Amino acid sequence: MTPRLKEIYNKEIQPALKDSLGLKNVFMTPKIEKVVLNMGLGLDGADTKILKAAEEDMGKITGQKPVITKFKKSVANFKTRKGSNAGLKVTLRKNKLVNIALPRIKDFRGLSPKGFDKFGNYTFGVKEHIIFPEVSFDRADKVRGLDIVVVIKALNKNHAFALLEKMNFPFIKKGDN
Repeated sequence: MTPRLKEIYNKEIQPALKDSLGLKNVFMTPKIEKVVLNMGLGLDGADTKILKAAEEDMGKITGQKPVITKFKKSVANFKTRKGSNAGLKVTLRKNKLVNIALPRIKDFRGLSPKGFDKFGNYTFGVKEHIIFPEVSFDRADKVRGLDIVVVIKALNKNHAFALLEKMNFPFIKKGDN
């Protein structure tokens, strides 16, 4: 049994993108490769208790154990040491980001369409990791932010933007404030 969103992508979104973008083949249409969640801990990364709590929360969100990232360089102004813990990262496997998590953001007005890089990947930040239903607000010791990267295989930024629009990502329109 294929996931619901993948079935919709194959039957509706992919042919529509092929026609609207003027592509010769459906295999040229943009495709989401993965969604990566990053949580930077900064100075809290040195505390094993805080690191363990953040690791548990990320594990609940994604259903798999996150990787602990390390600092690559020592920077005195940021009080960081090379090789010490910087944060956590993990790949999100389910499609609950748009349908469940984003509507739970406080004062949510939409995502900025300026978050695309030159390769077509889309990046945005969330101030509260408790927007995911798996993380209990009462059990979270501290509300932490997340960086979310949607890795897209596309020819350019415009193709990636068209894909996310077809997948109902809530982008801010130019006339909205």
